Amino acid sequence: MSSTASGKTSGKTGGKNATWRNWAGTVAARPAREVAPASAGELAEAVRRAAEDGLRVKAVGSGHSFTSIAATDGVLIRPDLLTGIRRVDRDAMTVTVEAGTPLKRLNAALAREGLSLANMGDIMEQTVAGATGTGTHGTGRDSASIAAQIKGLELVTADGSLLTCSERENPDVFAAARIGLGALGIVTAITFAVEPLFLLRAREEPMPFDRVLADFDELWAENEHFEFYWFPHTGNTNTKRNNRSAGPERPVGRWKGWFEDEFLSNGVFQAANWVGRAVPATVPAIAQISSKALSARTYTDIPYKVFTSPRRVRFVEMEYAVPREAVVEALRELRAMVGRSRLRISFPVEVRTAPADDITLSTASGRETAYIAVHMFKGTPYRGYFTAAERIFTAHEGRPHWGKLHTRDVAYLSRVYPGFGQFTALRDRLDPDRRFQNDYLRRVLGP
Repeated sequence: MSSTASGKTSGKTGGKNATWRNWAGTVAARPAREVAPASAGELAEAVRRAAEDGLRVKAVGSGHSFTSIAATDGVLIRPDLLTGIRRVDRDAMTVTVEAGTPLKRLNAALAREGLSLANMGDIMEQTVAGATGTGTHGTGRDSASIAAQIKGLELVTADGSLLTCSERENPDVFAAARIGLGALGIVTAITFAVEPLFLLRAREEPMPFDRVLADFDELWAENEHFEFYWFPHTGNTNTKRNNRSAGPERPVGRWKGWFEDEFLSNGVFQAANWVGRAVPATVPAIAQISSKALSARTYTDIPYKVFTSPRRVRFVEMEYAVPREAVVEALRELRAMVGRSRLRISFPVEVRTAPADDITLSTASGRETAYIAVHMFKGTPYRGYFTAAERIFTAHEGRPHWGKLHTRDVAYLSRVYPGFGQFTALRDRLDPDRRFQNDYLRRVLGP
């Protein structure tokens, strides 16, 4: 491959015009060049070189965002060499990790150290910087998103400077950069709060949709982590309640785990979606079968083995954060919309919660939040469903997940985020020439 990086840069540099695609296949980009720096210094040099050449710069992670938030026709930064744990501070109960480290590697490494994050999302393929920068979250009554567990950040700004921030050092940057959308700089390292490794008892069981809605506040209040999946065209849900446990550890058996989590939830579900895509009229019947395929189960394991699941069936997704008190009404409206439409939806709707946090552009910023995520199997028409669902969510002042499909722009987003102006003012200071700009950021943050 031809090298276009400075001779000072020992990290890998890719050839020109290689096409980058995200996991879902919704975004493709052809950058002018790719660079894989091996240190924060090399990344800073790559940013300075891009400025000299008049090119924009974006960093990509694992490509699990459905939006074009990481796409660029300039310099694409791959963090493949920026991985690993820098240090574990047991006095402060923190871990500092390189930005390109996949969450699955971080989780496993922490477990070996007898440590854990307090909460996480339902997959762990993303890099730590990609996950936090787009606001990845799980579900929790009291424990918030992955970004809310950040205690410190290191990032390269547009002039090639290395900036560190925390509650005490550059606190204005810290307030925003924990979910920075790649607009303030390129994160090179993150310091997370951690705690001693603990056990979670998971209780998964089917429950009628109407009962979940009627008892939602109670289910939320009684469980540390509550979520459920509703299968459109049915009155059925699968619920999941995760609570801390004194043990003993009782993980899902190897055979049972393979059968339910791989064979049924991935293999059979994949085949069912192929059938539904080919013959949409079969989708309601398939949904009835899918919603009853998994039986109730209870197990106890370390956190990341309970919070996360393998997701091998490819899909597209839109997710909105609505005020928690509005979620039941929004779900009723969603069910009514699906019922009167001709839509055929083979993927369940996922519902989770989060407490209010203080991150400027967090979807849970300043308010108790519930998340409603709608999905469609890759290759099936999704715009009609997503447009109708988005109309419902925005009527409740919903905030779209930054890494998932939506049509909102700066005019809307500036109204639903009280701190929006502070974020854009900080962006003006840190990146006045828009070195980290792309089409997505232009739409959601303005030019």
